[in-house]
Amino acid sequence: MKIINILSLSLICLMACSGKREGNNVTAPITLKWRVSDHSQQHANESLSTLTLLNTTEEALPKNGWKLYFNIGNIKIAEGDSSHLHTRHVNGDFFLLEPDSSFAGLNVGDSLKVNVTSRRFKNLTDFPNGFYIVLESDSSKGISIPFSIDTPAYVRQHEEMLNAKIYDQNTRISAVDSNQIPPLFPTPKYYKRNEGVFKLNAQTTISADTAFLAEAKYLAKTLGEFTGSEIDVLQQQNTATIQIQQKKLASNEAYELEITSQHIVIRASGSAGAFYAIQSIKTLTAPDLWKNKQKEISLPSLVVQDEPRFAHRAFMLDVARNFQPKDQVKKVLDLMALYKLNVFHFHLVEDEGWRLEIPGLPELTEVGAHRGHTRDEKDRLLPSYGSGPTTDNLSGNGFYSRKDFIEILRYAKDRHIEVITEIETPGHARAAIKAMDERYARLKAEGKEKEASMYLLRDLADKSSYESVQGFHDNVINVALPSVYTFLTKVSDELIAMYAEAGAPLRTIHFGGDEVPNGVWENSPAVQKLMASNVAIKSPEDLWYYYFNKLHEMLASRELFLSGWEEVGLRKVTAADGTKKMEVEKRFVHNNFYLDVWNNLSGNEDLAYKLANAGYKVVLTNVTNMYVDLAYNPSFYEMGQYWGGYVDIEKPFSFIPYDYYKNQTEDEKGNPLKSGHFSGKEKLTAFGKTNIVGVQSPLWAEKITSKEKQEYLLLPKILGLVERAWAPDPSWARSGNQEEYQKAWSAFLHTVAKRELARLDFYNGGYLYRVSTPGVKKIGDKIHANIQLPGFTIHYTTDGSEPTIKSPVYKDPLPFEKGMKFSAFNNQGRSGRSVQL
Repeated sequence: MKIINILSLSLICLMACSGKREGNNVTAPITLKWRVSDHSQQHANESLSTLTLLNTTEEALPKNGWKLYFNIGNIKIAEGDSSHLHTRHVNGDFFLLEPDSSFAGLNVGDSLKVNVTSRRFKNLTDFPNGFYIVLESDSSKGISIPFSIDTPAYVRQHEEMLNAKIYDQNTRISAVDSNQIPPLFPTPKYYKRNEGVFKLNAQTTISADTAFLAEAKYLAKTLGEFTGSEIDVLQQQNTATIQIQQKKLASNEAYELEITSQHIVIRASGSAGAFYAIQSIKTLTAPDLWKNKQKEISLPSLVVQDEPRFAHRAFMLDVARNFQPKDQVKKVLDLMALYKLNVFHFHLVEDEGWRLEIPGLPELTEVGAHRGHTRDEKDRLLPSYGSGPTTDNLSGNGFYSRKDFIEILRYAKDRHIEVITEIETPGHARAAIKAMDERYARLKAEGKEKEASMYLLRDLADKSSYESVQGFHDNVINVALPSVYTFLTKVSDELIAMYAEAGAPLRTIHFGGDEVPNGVWENSPAVQKLMASNVAIKSPEDLWYYYFNKLHEMLASRELFLSGWEEVGLRKVTAADGTKKMEVEKRFVHNNFYLDVWNNLSGNEDLAYKLANAGYKVVLTNVTNMYVDLAYNPSFYEMGQYWGGYVDIEKPFSFIPYDYYKNQTEDEKGNPLKSGHFSGKEKLTAFGKTNIVGVQSPLWAEKITSKEKQEYLLLPKILGLVERAWAPDPSWARSGNQEEYQKAWSAFLHTVAKRELARLDFYNGGYLYRVSTPGVKKIGDKIHANIQLPGFTIHYTTDGSEPTIKSPVYKDPLPFEKGMKFSAFNNQGRSGRSVQL
């Protein structure tokens, strides 16, 4: 069987077939090649590149009447370029390249080089994508353009240095005896191994107290899948070999598990605890149990007393920037349930997409859930993140119907997962703004002026000028408009109705509050009118409290509380020197706001602690340790962003929630922190500690255009969060003892690699987790290699070909040969990306 690793496929597609995904049959008039021509320190913050246009058709590219569109972070024509083409920023990450009046066209077989500058390229994430051309003769559609990338010359030396660094890091991992590894994952609060095993087979029966009948049926179904036999569920029968009993414990999520050679007894206060005990039983089974049914399963005898460290153990999934279908969302929920994560933060709304049907507001999905080439954005949004010219691109287009969403809510509820829906406002709201613009235009044309304005989200006379971090200049809701609150109340009430129909718990709605740029609302007549009528609003900056206070009051009237990003709890003030800075907003501290605090970058390292100390409920979402969408490491070939640093499985594992200054040893650029770096930073107080409600990892989707890419970035690093969210505070975190930490780190990796990843090869159809790249280092005249994941195998070649499962196995240091390649393989023969010397 030929084995191709998923990441390689994604990189091939990026470099060789970007833009071909749209399926139109029109021949592309040109092909494109991108080459970085200068990446020297002279250009510390930018790269000089050459974009080559090659005419491979039978017709000349005309001297005018065409535009080439694409997505990139930023770009401009380099000084001295003579191509007679120029770039223009359209909006967001959307740019175009077009000829000026001196452009002479491009004849058949000819090529043209365009010199451009852009932000410094560090990995493949930085390169442009989604190229398509629009001809004046038919400006309603775009033609996708083939695009390739020449690997920059500077990459090889950088990769070899990184491979050597990975090798050195891997040498810290020591062999661990199986008895030193906790029998359950995540690590329970207390366990004791005993002699003997319990044999689970067709004769096994289950009994449950009335409160736990649903959990008993779930367990019977699960065990039946293992054995292929139907397991009987008896009500309150002490003769059953598995008993689920109600007992008053410390919390609803706590449980006790007793396994002997004769029986299994689960004790819990609530259904969540009983459910988690069942998940523990699943992780006690052999990893390959989901591959083949077994008539008899042996479980080790032990006693477990367990409960989570944090009540809020969250994973955030962004499906707004790039969409994921319902079945993939459910697959993520299954993964969360197995590892006892209990909060699903569902990021459904962004500038680039609105992904949920709202009855009565069809434009939200008719316009806001689709991207493609458009002249007016009346039926779709402009392309983002390489989604291309047509709306058949699966990652850029799609939404959940009301029925779909209710199904997801029920699915999560059955797995004891609370769904927190995020409706991002007032920034990051372009999809909603454009959708309501179209609703306004439609109804106004029908003569329904009052109805048209009912849900309008922008002041039509606003002349304010701003640009968001993502490059948008029209993505912020105008919070002075009464129609904004009519809209958000409508959306909230429809959400409440969906939760009610699903029978799912609803405590809060997340209203974002992230990254509103300077300049918004400053030249809005609606804002000026509100300021004239409300003496509490002295400047546009005062609208922040006004807005979130109104949302708080709306939610409170429905017995809900407000969740948001950290900016909800901050306010902008003007210092004596005229500069503006952010301070904690004290007026909200008693309103039970839950804040997801991500910003612990340079200058804001103590922000989460400041907010918790002030009285806000804080979910630690530190970008440097928890953002699983960030690249695993600085390799040019790793997908993922890096603006907040690099996050691998160790970053969340090493996180120390109540004193994360201890675990942060480098800044977001990878530079070691100097001694005393955290001097003067606010420390978490005893009161503040009571306000740290949990931890969270987000998976932002700018670059996630497939389920394979999603699972690659998610796994295995999310398992580091799992351990920190559930397991007791480890002794190494309190002592700071590095030797103790290294032992725990090694034990954790053995657990992950030998048990959990082996389980995830088959569980729920299998997950395409990242197989780590080997560390490779030349020491003397020999090549040494190692791997982060114990039990995985390294294969190598010496002729430059890609290693396969049939290639030689690396066992001992090898004589150096130019062109050697090394790849790691899991037990199923699936490889990670190869590294080359």
